[in-house]
Amino acid sequence: MVKLSVIVPFYNVQQYAPDTLRSLRANARDDFEFILVDDCSKDETPDILARAERELPGAVVVRHERNGGLATARNTGLDRARGEYLAFLDGDDWLAPGYYARLLAAMEGLGCDFVRTDHVQCTARARSVHRFPHGLRDVVMDPRAAILPADRSTAVDYAYAWAGMYHRRLADEGLLHFTDGLRTAEDRPWIWRLHREAKSFAAVSTLGVFYRRGVSSSLTQIGDVRQLDFIRAFDQVVRETAQDRDAEQLLPKAVRTYCAIISHHLGSIERFEPPVARTLKSLSAAALKRMPQRVLDDALDSMDTQRATRLRRLRRRPVSAEVTA
Repeated sequence: MVKLSVIVPFYNVQQYAPDTLRSLRANARDDFEFILVDDCSKDETPDILARAERELPGAVVVRHERNGGLATARNTGLDRARGEYLAFLDGDDWLAPGYYARLLAAMEGLGCDFVRTDHVQCTARARSVHRFPHGLRDVVMDPRAAILPADRSTAVDYAYAWAGMYHRRLADEGLLHFTDGLRTAEDRPWIWRLHREAKSFAAVSTLGVFYRRGVSSSLTQIGDVRQLDFIRAFDQVVRETAQDRDAEQLLPKAVRTYCAIISHHLGSIERFEPPVARTLKSLSAAALKRMPQRVLDDALDSMDTQRATRLRRLRRRPVSAEVTA
C-alpha cells in the first residue's frame, strides 16, 4: 500500500528541477510515490523528468498536452494519487533529507485531518524561517477556529499548499482539489475551504521545506494578465464564505483580505504591462462593488489611511455593468 503521495507540478524549471528531484530522492521510501506532473514545459524539463522516472524510486510522470497552470496540474496529480496521505511540492522548491518521514510520523501521532508547518524562504543566498501563524503546536484543533481574527494574519493567510500534509479522506470529501484553471492565488479558495470544512488540524514545528523566491518564471515576478486571476480566486472566497453558517463572523476577514490584496497590486502597478494595469483597476473597482457593502465599509474603516484612501478612490470609479457582474 502507498502510504504517501507527493504531487509535484513542473513548468519550465530546467534550472531548478534537478535540485527538487535530488531532494525527493533523499526522502524516498518504499511506500512513498512521487507524482511528477509536467505542465507542457517548453524547455528541457521533460527530459529531466524522463530520467527521474527511471532513476527516482516511486516516481510517476504525468504529462499535460497543453499548459493548464498550477491548480490544474495539482488536480491531475491528486487524481492519480494512491497514498493514504498526500503532500504537495512545487517544481522549483526542495526538501531537507528525511523531511516527509518526520512529518508523516508527526501527523500519524496526532491523528488529524491535516497538519501545517513552517518553511524556509530562500531568496538568492538569503534564508529566513517563516512560521505558520498560530502559536499552539502539536495540539489537535478545529480548523474553523483558526480563521479569525479579521485584522491579524491567521491560518488562511498562510495558504501554501506545500507547507503541510493531508489525509486522503479530505480528497475523498472534495476538499483538496483546486479551482481548475486559476493561474495565481489558486491556494486562497483552497485554504479557506479547508479551514471551513475539515474537522481537525494541527500546527507542527517540523521544518524542512525550502521555498524558492524570486524565480524569473514565477507568476509573482511576472506582471501579465495571469496575475489578475486573484480577482476570480477571491470572488470565490467571498462567495463561498457568504454561504457559510458563520458568514457574519467570517465575511469581515474574507473581505478585508481581498481589499488588502487589491491594494497591494495597486501599490506596485508599475510592474504590470499598461493594458493589464488598466484592466487591474477596472476589475478591482468592479470587485469592490460586488462585495457586501456594509462589510466593505467596516473593512475600509479598519485599514490604515493610505490603503483605505486608495481603495475608496477606486470604489468611486465607474465601471460597466458587464464588468461588475
